Amino acid sequence: QVQLVESGGGLVQAGVSLRLSCAASGRTFSRSAMGWFRQAPGKERECVAGISWSGGKTSYADSVKGRFTISRDDAEKTAYLQMNSLKPEDTAVYYCAATLPKMLDNTYSTMAQYNYWGQGTQVTVSS
Repeated sequence: QVQLVESGGGLVQAGVSLRLSCAASGRTFSRSAMGWFRQAPGKERECVAGISWSGGKTSYADSVKGRFTISRDDAEKTAYLQMNSLKPEDTAVYYCAATLPKMLDNTYSTMAQYNYWGQGTQVTVSS
């Protein structure tokens, strides 16, 4: 079992940066791919970024490409989402997710591919 706890959300103005953290505990997480999802009110949860278990592959939604960066520190068992140039449309609850350990070093972008979820952290961007 893996437990995930997100932190770093908040209320910010458009144009600033935030860094979200996802601390993992429990069984090993070094072979798990990680992802960040978000869900705005009235909308479906969407994947904004994914990182493979080695950290060597990353993927991003078009809406955040060039502004968000996903990373991981396996020694700290923590994944990060650096969010720059925030826009009001980035307002959502952000969730961290982890897969079961994988053989293939890939990224994943659908909810069904992830097995563990955090409780979410609110990000609100005002104009």
